[in-house]
Amino acid sequence: MLEINPGLILWTILTFLVLMVVLRMLAWKPLLHALTSREEKIRVSLQQAEEAQKAARELLEENKQQLARAEEESQKIIREGRDLGEKLKSEIVDKANSSARQMVDQAKDEIRREREAAIIQLRGEVADIAILAAGKILDENLDTPKQRTLVDRVIKDIGKGPRA
Repeated sequence: MLEINPGLILWTILTFLVLMVVLRMLAWKPLLHALTSREEKIRVSLQQAEEAQKAARELLEENKQQLARAEEESQKIIREGRDLGEKLKSEIVDKANSSARQMVDQAKDEIRREREAAIIQLRGEVADIAILAAGKILDENLDTPKQRTLVDRVIKDIGKGPRA
């Protein structure tokens, strides 16, 4: 059974106390120092992680702002491009309209000149016809009513010509 041996108890307590003193002198300080050092490293690492996270948030916000500015700038460039395109379009249309009006005016002038030339030519032909008719009148030796009828008819024919 179990017997209590007072000498063994004393030596066990004494050995335990000596071991505690030796451990306290040799192992306790290095262990505390290692734990303290590790705790400090963990604290510093956490602090650095928080600072890095804060810097990352700031960079993200800065990137968002730059992206917004870039988007705004691109919209501005697109608007300016559209405005310039509309301006160029209106200038081209105006030039085309001006050119068309100029061509129409030139065509009208050409038609007017051609018409005047035709009228001049027609007057010359009418004059030739009048001379020819007068020659026929003189050749036929007509009486006064016949001469009057012939002249009226020639005048009517001349009046039926191209009108100005």
